[in-house]
Amino acid sequence: MFFKQKSNVIFRNYESFGYISDNRNFGYTQTNNNGNHIGDKILSESGAVFMSVLNRKPQSLDELAKKINKQFTDVNIATIKNDAKEFYCILEQDGFIVSGETFQKCDEKETRFSYKALEPKIIKKDSSWTIVHLEKSTQEFLEEYFKGKPQLTNLHIEITSKCNERCIHCYIPHDNKVSRIEPGLFYDVLKQCKNMRLLHLTLSGGEPMLHKNFCDFLRKCKESDFSVNVLSNLTLINDEIIKEMRANPLLCVQTSLYSMNPDIHDEITQIKGSFEKTKNAILKLIENDIPLQISCPILKQNKNCYGEVIKWAKKHNIHVGDDYVIIARYNHTTQNLDCRLSINEIKEMIDDKIANDSNYLEQIEMAAEKKKNITSNDFVCSVCHSSVCIAYNGNVYPCAGWQDYVVGNVKETSLNDIWDNSEKVQYLRGLRNQDFSECIQCSDKEFCTMCMVRNANENPQGDPLAVNKYFCNIAKLNREIVLERKEKSMNS
Repeated sequence: MFFKQKSNVIFRNYESFGYISDNRNFGYTQTNNNGNHIGDKILSESGAVFMSVLNRKPQSLDELAKKINKQFTDVNIATIKNDAKEFYCILEQDGFIVSGETFQKCDEKETRFSYKALEPKIIKKDSSWTIVHLEKSTQEFLEEYFKGKPQLTNLHIEITSKCNERCIHCYIPHDNKVSRIEPGLFYDVLKQCKNMRLLHLTLSGGEPMLHKNFCDFLRKCKESDFSVNVLSNLTLINDEIIKEMRANPLLCVQTSLYSMNPDIHDEITQIKGSFEKTKNAILKLIENDIPLQISCPILKQNKNCYGEVIKWAKKHNIHVGDDYVIIARYNHTTQNLDCRLSINEIKEMIDDKIANDSNYLEQIEMAAEKKKNITSNDFVCSVCHSSVCIAYNGNVYPCAGWQDYVVGNVKETSLNDIWDNSEKVQYLRGLRNQDFSECIQCSDKEFCTMCMVRNANENPQGDPLAVNKYFCNIAKLNREIVLERKEKSMNS
């Protein structure tokens, strides 16, 4: 019997326990998603040893048992084989590994991502001896284990600030898109991330494919066993990049498509012909079964036609994220907000969504219901709790859009030291919902998502505590719409 770890699964060994994840928090979302995500699990100390000997190439049970025996020298090999087989069968039923009678059958058994195939249904089975089943979530377990010390699991790296498009709503001033990361710095960051047991990397720019080492960066990320997303406009895609993405599968490529009308898309990117290049690249990724998601920010320019992007994507089984949240530039200039929807335009858009999607109103209500449990002592967001961003010059930011708030530089200080000891990181970690007293008392708070970078970028002094009234008005609008619809439903 042969066993192998699935290609989309990430495992980290903490010695006294193991952590295994199928990357659902970072990966591709199919439009026909049936919800059978496994997610992540905590493994006991012995389970971590059994998992650690697996890799992405099939190995026989005999080979695996010999490796495990090096850790458990006082246990006979026959017992180890029986225990290993039982454990691996459980992990297979949970969707983390695959098995086969031969090397080839095991290797072929893993279902690769395909636009033509539905997600396989997973059969769940409980076990008590090596998988720790907890009432608390995995995140709660990790926080308890590390005594509340935040763990960096997700890093965003901007490998270049250069971009071949000039999108009118971009939060990066175009004059600042001038340079790229040195390969040596990138590889050093990867090494540090490995030592910190990081799980996931996002590579972006500017336009990341402008970096001459882009393909090698992808290769090194997979060699270091990170899951990887790429944010790109795809206008520079070529056969070499496609080949690399197939050889080292990504979790997802995210690209922006603003309209199915080439003139409108090109008006937003300010580059003639960009629509055809991006659309053709999307079709090329589909042809090669490379997981893809489309981002379609809703602006004044495309507010009447963004729905065509959603329809086109649905035909190709691509998930689309459409959002009207446009933030100011990180240097606090706000000319890019000229294309942001007014509150009246947002109301029209929400009414249109409700009319065309029977679930949209319910989604708003469900999100608001979840936020009722948020307390004044809860964290505001995940920045500096599980994620940060590194720019081409080594600067570390709380998140990609918040680039005037430098918490450290990896050329001068290790990422681990910045994560643990930066005064600015500690300040952000110390903030709680109660620090936004106006928000805590607001009747619309369940319909709002507090975001410090929205506040900071639009505030002349860059103050993350200065509440942005534009988003307050959106929260109020959502609450009014929900209440109005409820009242109509009760009276009908």
